[in-house]
Amino acid sequence: MRRDNQSSVSQFLLLGLPIQPEQQGMYYALFLGMYLTTVLGNLLIILLIRLDSRLHTPMYFFLSHLALTDISFSSVTAPKMLMNMLMQTQSISYAGCISQVYFFLLFGDLDSFLLTSMAYDRYVAICHPLHYTRMMRQSLCFLLVLVSWVLSVASALLHTLLLARLSFCGDNTLHHFFCDLSTLLKLSSSDTTINQLVILTVGVVVITLPFICILVSYIYIGASVLRRPSIKGLCKALSTCGSHLSVVSLYYGAIIGLYFFPSSNTTNDKDVIVSVLYTLVTPMLNPFIYSLRNRDMKGALRNILRRGTI
Repeated sequence: MRRDNQSSVSQFLLLGLPIQPEQQGMYYALFLGMYLTTVLGNLLIILLIRLDSRLHTPMYFFLSHLALTDISFSSVTAPKMLMNMLMQTQSISYAGCISQVYFFLLFGDLDSFLLTSMAYDRYVAICHPLHYTRMMRQSLCFLLVLVSWVLSVASALLHTLLLARLSFCGDNTLHHFFCDLSTLLKLSSSDTTINQLVILTVGVVVITLPFICILVSYIYIGASVLRRPSIKGLCKALSTCGSHLSVVSLYYGAIIGLYFFPSSNTTNDKDVIVSVLYTLVTPMLNPFIYSLRNRDMKGALRNILRRGTI
């Protein structure tokens, strides 16, 4: 891509995390451990679902795609951050920055749509258990994942193309550890009105509407449980929805903290810290949530370990 007429900036400087130089080694080891845990934990989920035939159900079909998305989402930002911390460098090329924005938005949006599909699956399982097999047929599951990918790719591509037309002729320093879209827009010397409008419009489609759908699904689930109150029914609902609800709370809680209550100062330290929660901590915790709170996953892991021992 030739940018001679658009921008004189060939690279950006990532200031990284707001930590002291003498603490770099400790935090490097911490974040490396978190990233490896994210990759290995989510790969384990994919492997268990692949190997155990009892997990070949719609819920675990969506979960395997969510695990793959979490690996990809963390891999967009974590390796570059770790490399910069290790090599004591701060630069990222213009093309690398634009690419990072695209894939960050792609997998972030995909997470949102997959969580919505999983909420619908839980709604059908609890509110319409007798029709679950018919309603959650395999073709519908594939269609939901396909639509999730198409919408995520379209959203990320739109934001990236609008970002690529902007000029960056002045300061090229980003107070962040990755190329965040909102931070780049603040740095641009061009008019970003269209970009801001598209962020609000597309954000309704990829974040707000899925979140509302999830809330509505759980309202119906709660109403269904309360109509037939029993300890057994409550325990079944919690075991069925507890893991998903925990992940949804972590995911949307970080988004609300980051984008609905942004930092007011210029250094954006709070935004950077919340972004670490959003990009590293949440994907890392997902395998623990789904393995520790899910009897099927724990049973599949025991079977694999027993099979390996034999």
